[in-house]
Amino acid sequence: MERKDALEVVKRQLTDHRYTHTLGVMETAIILAEKYGEDVKKVEQAAIFHDYAKFRNKDEMKKIILEQKMPQILLQYNSELWHAPVGAYLVKKEVGIEDADVLNAIKYHTSGRVNMSLLEKIIYVADYIEPGRHFPGVEEVRELARQELNSALIKTLQNTITFLLKKNQAIYPDTIETYNSLVLKH
Repeated sequence: MERKDALEVVKRQLTDHRYTHTLGVMETAIILAEKYGEDVKKVEQAAIFHDYAKFRNKDEMKKIILEQKMPQILLQYNSELWHAPVGAYLVKKEVGIEDADVLNAIKYHTSGRVNMSLLEKIIYVADYIEPGRHFPGVEEVRELARQELNSALIKTLQNTITFLLKKNQAIYPDTIETYNSLVLKH
């Protein structure tokens, strides 16, 4: 699917603010793909569709999680996590994207996972550092992303985990496992 067509499809699913965010993620992800040697077309597609299900009704997402036998543990955690795996499913079902690499980048862009692919890492980091993001720590991650992607990913995970801890929110196990596996390898 060409960029223009993909953007038209996704724009109908998002608010104006989230569409602007998506454009920022796409542009950032392309820069990272070129720097780190990933397939730019796949990165572009994953970035465009990463928030496809962001504004789906929570009951609809819960139903999909149950019907598609996604990890039931998702339902115990913040519903902000749900749009990623549900989005991957809906992008395949409604848009017809079959590329497993692209779908996995969408699926894991909120939680991460052990042994993330380069494409998955790029989407995860680009979502965090796109130009519209303004919060403590984002500039440090942007600088790290220019130097070494794994360091940027580790710092992104650290910041996310710290944020959740400060809010007394539970941390999804895959996020902790992603962090631990990267720190142990790095």
